[in-house]
Amino acid sequence: MIRQDASALRFARALSPSLLALAVAAGLAGPAMAQSQAPAAPVIQPAPVEAGPPAAAQPAPPQEQRVTINRILVRGNQRIDQTTVLSYLPIQPGDLVDAAVLDVAVRTLTRTQLFADVQLGVQPNGDLVVEIVENPIINQVVFEGNGAVSEDKLREEVTLKPRGIYTRARIQEDVGKIVELYRLSGRISATVTPKIVQLDQNRVDVVFEINEGPETGVRAITFLGNSAYSDSDLREVMVTQQSAWYRLFTTNDNYDPNRLDYDREQLRKFYTNRGYYDFRVLSAISELAPDDSAFGITLTVDEGDRYNFGEVDVVTENDRLNPDFLKLLLPIRTGDLYESDKIESAVDALTFAAGSAGYAFVEIEPTYRANPETDTVDVTFNVKEGQRVYVDRINVIGNTRTLDNVVRREMMLTEGDAFNRTLLERSRNNLRALGFFKDVTVEEARGTAPDRSVVNVTVTEQPTGELSVGAGFSSVDSFVVNLGITERNFRGRGQNVVARVEWGSLRQQVDFRFTEPKFLGRDLRAGFDAFHSRYDLSEYSSYDYRSTGGGVRLSYPLNGYTLLSTRYFLKSDEIIVPQGYCNGGGGANALCDQVGSFLNSSAGYTLLVDRRNDPVRPTRGWTGTLRQDFAGVGGDVNYIKSEADVTAYWGITPDWVVTATASVGYIAGWGGDPIRINDRFFKGGNSFRGFETAGIGPRDLTPGTNNDALGGNFYVIGTLEMTVPNGLPEEYGIRTSVFTDVGTLGVLDDRYTTTTGGLPNANIVDELALRASAGVSVHWRSPMGPIRFDLSQIIGQQEYDKTETFRFSTSTQF
Repeated sequence: MIRQDASALRFARALSPSLLALAVAAGLAGPAMAQSQAPAAPVIQPAPVEAGPPAAAQPAPPQEQRVTINRILVRGNQRIDQTTVLSYLPIQPGDLVDAAVLDVAVRTLTRTQLFADVQLGVQPNGDLVVEIVENPIINQVVFEGNGAVSEDKLREEVTLKPRGIYTRARIQEDVGKIVELYRLSGRISATVTPKIVQLDQNRVDVVFEINEGPETGVRAITFLGNSAYSDSDLREVMVTQQSAWYRLFTTNDNYDPNRLDYDREQLRKFYTNRGYYDFRVLSAISELAPDDSAFGITLTVDEGDRYNFGEVDVVTENDRLNPDFLKLLLPIRTGDLYESDKIESAVDALTFAAGSAGYAFVEIEPTYRANPETDTVDVTFNVKEGQRVYVDRINVIGNTRTLDNVVRREMMLTEGDAFNRTLLERSRNNLRALGFFKDVTVEEARGTAPDRSVVNVTVTEQPTGELSVGAGFSSVDSFVVNLGITERNFRGRGQNVVARVEWGSLRQQVDFRFTEPKFLGRDLRAGFDAFHSRYDLSEYSSYDYRSTGGGVRLSYPLNGYTLLSTRYFLKSDEIIVPQGYCNGGGGANALCDQVGSFLNSSAGYTLLVDRRNDPVRPTRGWTGTLRQDFAGVGGDVNYIKSEADVTAYWGITPDWVVTATASVGYIAGWGGDPIRINDRFFKGGNSFRGFETAGIGPRDLTPGTNNDALGGNFYVIGTLEMTVPNGLPEEYGIRTSVFTDVGTLGVLDDRYTTTTGGLPNANIVDELALRASAGVSVHWRSPMGPIRFDLSQIIGQQEYDKTETFRFSTSTQF
């Protein structure tokens, strides 16, 4: 024992200068240790949000004072295996270490986030002691005080999870995420206090105590500097809305600074599309009310002058691209009102024109020169030929249900094609228009060679199936119940399936529809229908009509605004009249001749031209339709039915829109066949306001009968309608219009208007006299479906017509 102590004493004396310096430099003492963080938290206490200060870097000892590591000893580990700790440690037995190396090792172990505290020390015998305190394991994450935001949403945001590792940095990050989530939901004053509850076996419960605070709404949105458009006009442009009691199902009336930035851009687009080239939002000031309940937003704008397009020119770097020809393709002419959207349309037109000439890789850069003296903007489109790049590969990412080919067939580019950004953007719009995806991102990445690129199409799918259950009441159908199921992306193939059942006092219907949008892989829309319907028309004309059948459809676009649809339908039609009606009951030959079942086999087409500026709320443009059906391809019925209509729109202002509609129809039998009553035209109700359903046209006035409507073979109707503002908020979905309808219906087959002796039948009236009405219509997009109210005043009628002053009706949009 004495010899061992003497040997140890001589060893210590020999190394005393080096060990002393190393101990002082690294802050070590018998054994020397390097500490990285503060001790663990108590049993229950608020968890600090700020991260602890990093371990202080110690000055390194001189290069010659290093110690050779003999062994590495790990102490304090409970659940983490020693080999795991050693795998992270950048030191091995036999290494020479100094204070700098020890400091690097401490930082390395700390960055693993496995340890709350790390200390390293070198014993006199060369053993490296690693003292660790493991970070706690999370037992559970609890949210207290949340009511406006669900617990599921909060759990999606936070990174701390049960059985995960607790660190102060992560809890700080999660507090920020929760506060941001509340801020986006309109609760600016929300606070979050994190706490931890220490459990046995080094486990903790994490508790987020949330004080949601009041919902911060928008008290008022005020504009300064605007003269061309009123405050109410500009508020409609913005997504942010003023808080109101009726806005129960929207969060856009909560204050969100990010949304306000978007609104500034929306205002800029609104003005620049109406000639205000140098429009600016000078400031957007948000002031919180003293009770923290709502913000007042004041936007100061500088409208500037209204500009027209001045000189419009095209400059190219390639002689093969004729600038004069390209200039003719521009949708801009000198003297037109300046519209920023027309600039984008012009860039698209030039890009496609250059691509057609073999230059798919062009860059179109418009430059502007404003002339305040003349209030004009000169625009020059600089066409530059870019580097030629080809699509190497297209990757589809994120589609778990939708098949790849459904996504790829909407792409306007395929592998091997010349890369074109405009076509790529249009491909993205095609995918978004499908309605299958919540989000679509199309990005370009470097390919296998400098002239190759990879296109990554990332989609986020959303539910495409819908179940519709509804009930309603109208003056037409009385009580109506409908049940419908639709799937717009059946089996992930992009197919559309609709099944619907509707039951009302006037109409009962069951139908099934299937549509394949890309038949045979081409731009063809094909489908088939199957249906059974019954119309109880005893109130208007003494018969009951039933029809069962089906058909096939095929549609294809002729160009960007013209669609041609063809169809073939085979159906069995049955006419039923009350017992004894045609046997001495006074029934007219025009109706009794139709009793029984007939097979109708018909083929037809529809040509649709749509030149409206907006498919939902058009303010300019027109749309026209031509429909023809030829019955007699087999079956028992022979006729040719033709209908045409055209509608034009003129927007005086966004709230005042004039709509003019003209429609005409004619049906004629062939092969000696008359027109059956179920194939004739009936007008009135929604198709001619002020008159009941089947309220105008030929009628059987035989005494003792129901004055049955007989329909007609010819009609012509014109409508002039003007949408007017009603002062109600847009959120109500209520639109008001004033209208006038003018038209006529008639021309029965001669056999139904004359007696057996060839004389005119005095009980059958068939006059092509004009009828007219005027009134007010109110359209309401209610939660139960579209509802319409018509208040009418008759201007011209026949004494036998059936009129109505008020009509309340519903329709189903499916």
